[in-house]
Amino acid sequence: MLDKEIVRWFLEEKIKDWEIDIPEDIDFDDLIEAFYDYLEDDTYEWLKENFKCFFNRGNPDWDWIRDRIEKVKEERGFRSYRKKTHKKRKNRE
Repeated sequence: MLDKEIVRWFLEEKIKDWEIDIPEDIDFDDLIEAFYDYLEDDTYEWLKENFKCFFNRGNPDWDWIRDRIEKVKEERGFRSYRKKTHKKRKNRE
């Protein structure tokens, strides 16, 4: 979920930077709502597409994912202390 206050701040800054004049008949709060709705729709589509890419369209490259996890842990300096909650699947033939 997006934070509407961040969206408001972003719009205020960009509209000022780009010197955009908002027509008098458009309320700024209405503009925020419309832009927020647009972002949420776009974000959901973006998440779906990135999910497909990350998991290789249903054929995940687990070695690449493991490398990615390690890279993130190193960059952010975190360790996963959570217990594993999933069971290893047996290969079914």
